Amino acid sequence: MYKCARCREPILTNINTVGIQCKNCGSKVFYKERPNVKKVVKAR
Repeated sequence: MYKCARCREPILTNINTVGIQCKNCGSKVFYKERPNVKKVVKAR
């Protein structure tokens, strides 16, 4: 799931297409939304 960096709206088109823009604000910058998952790593 990708979101627009300016207006935070989710992108509904395929992210692999060339030359995509946000339909709301026209921005060309997107980021991938990551889940808030805490990982525990054991120290050696």
